[in-house]
Amino acid sequence: MIKNYLKTAFRTLTKNRSYSAINIFGLAISLSAAILILLWVWDELSFDKMHSKGDRIYQISTTFDPTSDNVWPVGPPPLAVFAKAEIPAIEQVCRLNNSDAVVTLAGGQKFNEGGQYVDPSFFHIFDFPLLEGNSENPFPDNNSIILTKSLARKYFGNKDPMGQLVLVNLDPFLADSKRNFRVTGIIDDFPLNSSIETDFLLPFGLIYENQKDDDLNAQWGSFHYRTFFLLQNGADSKVVEKQLADLHRKNDQADIFKTLVYFLQPLKSLHLYNAKGKDHGMQQVRIFALVAGIILLIACINYVNLVTARSTRRSKEVGVRKVIGANRLHLFWQFITESVVVCIISMAFAIGLTYVAMPFYNSLSGKEMEFTLLDTRVWLLFSGTLLAVVLLAGIYPALLLSTFRPTQAIKGIVAGIGGNGGFRKALVIVQFSCSVVLIISTLIISRQLEYIRHKELGYDKENVFLFNQRNFLGHFEAIRAELERQPGIEGVTAASSDVSNIGSGTGDIEWEGKPASMSNFMVNQIAVDHQFTEVLGISLVEGKGLTGTPVDTSYIILNETAVNQMALENPVGKVITFKNSPKTIVGVAKDFHFSDLKKAIGPCVLFYDKGFALGGMYVKTTGKDAAQAVAAVEKLWKQYNSEFDFDYQFMDDSFDKFYRSDIRAGKLFNVFAGIAILISCLGLFGLVTFTVETKVKEIGIRKTLGASVSSIITLLSKDFLKLVALSFLIAFPLGWWMMNRWLDNYVYRTGMEWWIFAVAGFVAFAIATITVCGKSLKAAKENPVKAIRTE
Repeated sequence: MIKNYLKTAFRTLTKNRSYSAINIFGLAISLSAAILILLWVWDELSFDKMHSKGDRIYQISTTFDPTSDNVWPVGPPPLAVFAKAEIPAIEQVCRLNNSDAVVTLAGGQKFNEGGQYVDPSFFHIFDFPLLEGNSENPFPDNNSIILTKSLARKYFGNKDPMGQLVLVNLDPFLADSKRNFRVTGIIDDFPLNSSIETDFLLPFGLIYENQKDDDLNAQWGSFHYRTFFLLQNGADSKVVEKQLADLHRKNDQADIFKTLVYFLQPLKSLHLYNAKGKDHGMQQVRIFALVAGIILLIACINYVNLVTARSTRRSKEVGVRKVIGANRLHLFWQFITESVVVCIISMAFAIGLTYVAMPFYNSLSGKEMEFTLLDTRVWLLFSGTLLAVVLLAGIYPALLLSTFRPTQAIKGIVAGIGGNGGFRKALVIVQFSCSVVLIISTLIISRQLEYIRHKELGYDKENVFLFNQRNFLGHFEAIRAELERQPGIEGVTAASSDVSNIGSGTGDIEWEGKPASMSNFMVNQIAVDHQFTEVLGISLVEGKGLTGTPVDTSYIILNETAVNQMALENPVGKVITFKNSPKTIVGVAKDFHFSDLKKAIGPCVLFYDKGFALGGMYVKTTGKDAAQAVAAVEKLWKQYNSEFDFDYQFMDDSFDKFYRSDIRAGKLFNVFAGIAILISCLGLFGLVTFTVETKVKEIGIRKTLGASVSSIITLLSKDFLKLVALSFLIAFPLGWWMMNRWLDNYVYRTGMEWWIFAVAGFVAFAIATITVCGKSLKAAKENPVKAIRTE
């Protein structure tokens, strides 16, 4: 019996090739698209889920104003030591800090791998596999180093790295900071879905050594260290947060710490949420999951529409089957089998499409995802789709058709869903509502990303490249003078960090009349040389700025936001206290964006201090001579930094990299929105094809009686285009609500003008019109004599 069901199902599919192709390829494309989207979603949700104690691991974050969104994912170094000793709910603590150390081969070759200083408890808290070495005592002394598997292979080849000596320059800016370290462990490469990534690990004890006369355990105001806490089973993180803040105030009673608040953020939420639990990327994940659902929904609607529409055409088949002895159960399973066969064929095509698309998809998404049939989630998706198709488009028509009376069915007299188009019309409206929403979303997301990339930032990022100075630092003025003589170079300057993402702040700022309510006032800071504002085109609305003389150490420049929040009138010439020493305000800089555009511009201070290494060099070029300028810098680089590769980046590229995840997500959204619209049109094309087939004789008679081609096209297409127009009533408010929620993530955002919705409506209507009228035109041009005489 099953063999007969299958044979009949394949015969039916072969007989109706166009409908079968639309159903099969529509489902296949939608399944493949849904798999690709969900691979991305699953990858995002998998971050930091590889640790067995993950539900008890928390990262500390700090704020000095509980009402503010300014939260830093760092803590002071003594907090870990005192908290472990005094708070019973804490089982273990680990601090991490970025290392500028450079590992050197015996031949003198140096590489730019990044390292981390970590406490020995690192391997007790996290489950990163230590392939060789002792996890209980990973660093026998402060001359120990642990390499990742890839780094060990790169440096030592097939030679056993354990016990080998490597020369490490702990501070590339100091000539006397080189020393030998012994390899005491090999750790597996850190997975891409980990919030902790590094190429080598050094003992945290080295930081204590480098402090010399300063006691690291007394630096309660040094918020530079990522700190992870492993809490005891059953411990309440909210209680521990308060205990940590009280412990800090107990050891340092400075006014700024009166409003100090610590947050313990679960490790598993680091990637998608901020410390306060606000969406950091989860909304984007939800949107993509929704798009996957919409694509599958549209494909299922296509299938339901075509199957139910064609049910009347199969009434005679059902009648004949019943006359020759088929019962309701036989007919029911026949139609179910056809739906299952369509789904299985679609799944086979979807698997092939997904394998073919993966290289391009990984390139577009910037990930290294793998599609495998061993993933149970893929089969759950297939099973869910199969169940949905069978339920929506298999069971109902099967039950309906199997109840027909043979005499009426043979005559073509059928009541129900096949004859009544109301259900199909509702599905078409839902289908195109989803498509219009996706078009609106695509336009607004693209517009926002374009807005970000072209927004006036307050500084000139065009034709400027930057790089880490390394050995240039000790010869900066001589190198600057040499470069400024080169053609194509308009200016050279230096700063302590990338101006597009300063990431450093301090509360060490006091001024006359400072209100008690601003005891927790934090200001962003960047150390610069005297040409910084001029080379980068940062405008000074007041004052003249730094002078390039030793007196600059007593000068500062504030931005407009700092002046406004500090309520300073006529600020230029006023003396304030910054970093415990008096500083004169010599300029007010026009506000510029030094952080993510999702955040409002905050207060910022530009200063010069010999104690701050101006490690980043900025070179401004004329644009057309950029290549010549890079070559000039590279020539000097080989003279001063011959052991290092010249690694530079234009600020445009650096800025794009900062928003790379948003840009990639926008491109992916555009691709999948296009697929959803394509599938919608595919279904509409199928319905129009069916309508044309059912009206062949009517069209022939109308043409014989003098109907024009245009009137035939209008007859066939007006009902479908009305449905598309009705879908706008649902899509416009829904699209506005969704995109308004998405734009709330950005402080600086594009508008949602009326013309965006008009364009979306026009595009959807134009696509539907081309789809419907194209098929209608072909039908209208057919020979009416042939249509009338054919039975």
